[in-house]
Amino acid sequence: MSDAPPEAGGSGDRGAALPSGTWLGILGGGQLGRMFCHAAQALGYRVAVLDPAETCPAGMAADRHLRAAYDDPEALDRLADLCAAVSTEFENVPADSLRRLARRVRVAPGGDAVAVAQDRMAEKAFIRAAGVPVAPYAEVRGEDDLAGAPGELFPGILKAARLGYDGKGQVRVADRAQAQAAFRSLGGVPCVLEALQPLDYEISVVVVRDAHDAVVTFSPSRNTHRDGILALSLVDGSVDARVADAARAHAVLLARRLDYQGVLCVEFFVLKDGRIVANEIAPRPHNSGHYTQDACLVSQFEQQARVMAGLPIGDTGLLRPAAMLNLLGDLWFGPDGARREPDWAAVLAVSGTRLHLYGKAEPRPGRKMGHVNVLGDDPRQLRERIARVAAVLGLPDA
Repeated sequence: MSDAPPEAGGSGDRGAALPSGTWLGILGGGQLGRMFCHAAQALGYRVAVLDPAETCPAGMAADRHLRAAYDDPEALDRLADLCAAVSTEFENVPADSLRRLARRVRVAPGGDAVAVAQDRMAEKAFIRAAGVPVAPYAEVRGEDDLAGAPGELFPGILKAARLGYDGKGQVRVADRAQAQAAFRSLGGVPCVLEALQPLDYEISVVVVRDAHDAVVTFSPSRNTHRDGILALSLVDGSVDARVADAARAHAVLLARRLDYQGVLCVEFFVLKDGRIVANEIAPRPHNSGHYTQDACLVSQFEQQARVMAGLPIGDTGLLRPAAMLNLLGDLWFGPDGARREPDWAAVLAVSGTRLHLYGKAEPRPGRKMGHVNVLGDDPRQLRERIARVAAVLGLPDA
């Protein structure tokens, strides 16, 4: 680990490009932070990660790991002493920590923007107020709210307002009685009851905006989820052009309304009649944008580093049709439950593949351990290669 002097950070001119060797900070030590480290270091920057874990994927890749709670005032001040710009790699970092840091250094995204994404009630109200369609919903703070909820919200999904991700904190409900039981099972915390929609497919758009309002979007990805976790993102032109254009426009609008700086992902439902409704926003690089590491000149992680460092936003054009397959810890266990290493050699023997593992020592069912990006010259070749990778790993037919 490097030990830069405290004067390496400081606020300075927040609009100027930061020179190489400057420290950038990340709150959160997961795989998104790890991939950010690699991208920022390739640009010549040094990275400090603040995370309470003794070891973590980003901490192993960073130039320095500050082990402390995300709301530790002394640790936040140390990070501000060291770094000229700071970001977060997950949305549940305390927004007040980002606000504290912003008094001294560049912070992208800001605490106010992240706070909106941390609460489904605030998020949905914000999206709707911006004029972007959302599914019909009701705020639920108690069982009385469920008793008075409009009938059109059933069947629906009851979602905890805070701390839900990868399908956690969500329960499908057929009627009011099921919704009340689900509310109790979630601990009686504030929730959102959202009407189920006639879903055709799901897409997401990764948008990048800098401090000068320059804004770009990556090609929308068509996403498949299994058990609430993203399994496959496909970028092969299969998203209708009208849908893609509308989703991109909505994502840019939301980024501007949030005064967002950095990389933002907006997830959408595409309905059977062709309409799109926004599902949620993620104030960070996103799993569905991992394809950009190999299918674009500038990845979503490098874009985040560029915005933080005051560098120009990069090219987001798609070089080749691409897909991302999520690798969960289940792959490390055979039918008998014995641990085994997946056959990475066979995966990499498929042309057009690149393997990204996150350095996590202990695989667990449902735990994100890595991903495989697959590229093809055309959609048909891409699909064939995806099928071959899926067969090697024993994944469901993509």
